[in-house]
Amino acid sequence: MTRIIVTLILATLAPLVHALDAADLLRQVDRNLQPESYEMYRKLINIEPDGKRKEYVLYSVKKGGDKVLALFLDPASEKGRSTLRLGDNMWLYIPNVGKPLRITSLQSVIGGVFNNADILRVDYAAEYDAESVEETADAYVLKLKAKNNTVAYDRLVMQVDKKHKVPVTIEAYAASGLLIKTLHYSQMKDFGGGLVRPALLETDSPLYRDYKSVMIYASIKARDLPDEVFSLNYMGRVDDLRGK
Repeated sequence: MTRIIVTLILATLAPLVHALDAADLLRQVDRNLQPESYEMYRKLINIEPDGKRKEYVLYSVKKGGDKVLALFLDPASEKGRSTLRLGDNMWLYIPNVGKPLRITSLQSVIGGVFNNADILRVDYAAEYDAESVEETADAYVLKLKAKNNTVAYDRLVMQVDKKHKVPVTIEAYAASGLLIKTLHYSQMKDFGGGLVRPALLETDSPLYRDYKSVMIYASIKARDLPDEVFSLNYMGRVDDLRGK
C-alpha cells in the first residue's frame, strides 16, 4: 500500500516538476537574449518579392519585463518617430502631431512581416506560460501559451539551442492553429558583458508569400534607466538618452 501511495504522489508531482523546468528554461532564454534592462541599436529590413528593400535604423531601450521604447534614426522620413510599449499597451509618437497615437500589437509601424509586438518585444516569460519542454538530439523544444488574448500570438513552439540556451527557430500560431510566421535566429555574436546571442533574426510568413523581414542587432548592452523614460511625455525626447 505504501509503495502504491508513493507512486501516486510521484505521478502527481511529475507534471509540476516538468512545468517548472520549462519555465526555468524560458527565463534563461530571456536573459540570454537580452539583459533585463538595456539599450540597443539595430537595423530592420523589409524585402519584397521583387527584391525591393526598405531599411530602418532604431535605437531602443528596455526596463524590466514589459517596458520598451524605440526611436527611429533612419530613414529621414521616419527620423524622430518613437514607439512605446507598457505591458499590453502601445503608442506611436510622430513629431508635429499633437499627442501619441494608440497602436496595436498586430499592426506594424514599418510594414513588412514584423509587427509591433516583434519590434517592441518584451520578455517571452512576461507574455507566455511555458507549458512543456521536450529534448531532441539537437535542441530543446519549448511549447508556450499566451497568458491572455491581448498577446500577438496564441502559441509559440520554440527550438532552443542546447549550448547557448537561445532560440534557433520560433513558430508563432493563432488560436485557430494557423501558422502566422516563423522566426529564424542565427549568427552568434559576443556583444560584451557576457552576452553571447544571435545577431540576426529573419522572419517569413505563409500569410505574406515571398516577403521577408530581417533584424540585424548591432549592439546590446545593459543599462539602468529611470521609470520616467517609459512615459508618453518622454516619447519626444528619446534622443536625449543617446551618448549619455
